[in-house]
Amino acid sequence: MLIASAVALGASFILSAETLQLARHPESSLGCDVNAVVSCSTVAQSWQAELVKFGGLSYPNAFFGIAAESVFITIAVIGMARVRVPRWFATCTWFGGLAALAYSYWLSTQSLFVIHALCPWCLTLMFSTTIQFMALSHATVAVQGLPSRKVTDEENGIAPDMPQIPAGLNKYYRLNIDLMVDVLWIVAIVVLIIVTEGAALFAA
Repeated sequence: MLIASAVALGASFILSAETLQLARHPESSLGCDVNAVVSCSTVAQSWQAELVKFGGLSYPNAFFGIAAESVFITIAVIGMARVRVPRWFATCTWFGGLAALAYSYWLSTQSLFVIHALCPWCLTLMFSTTIQFMALSHATVAVQGLPSRKVTDEENGIAPDMPQIPAGLNKYYRLNIDLMVDVLWIVAIVVLIIVTEGAALFAA
């Protein structure tokens, strides 16, 4: 999660810098403008790139990415220290990761099916957010022990009101089945991108 969050933070910084460059020089092309399909400037100049507007000003999505990924990096460091955080904090963190993933996927689908242009740094951010969520989900169950329910089965050696993870979910993560699903998940995304844009990705 730390590595994925750091990569996502780096991509957010680069996207922010390119947004500022386009603001200063609207007619300039960016270093990641490869062809009609692989074009950062096309994506950056779409309305989807600046969803939040306040007081007549619009705020690029990349700025929020810097803020969000900084938080996830901090949480990952806490996790590496093996600190068992409160249940409410772990739950809010997981939902925050889910929200970041959903937002990233919405932007990616807009690029693929509406704008019909791909930004390499946006794709990097999307894949990093995916891996970040995978690691966060694994840690939420395997380390933080969520979701869990309280059981009171003293005859089977279980302490009263001891929280227990559902058996199926525990097995799913304990046997690392989630890692196989994660690999298939990443492959499915890559196949979708290739099938959608096809040879245009590599056109001159």
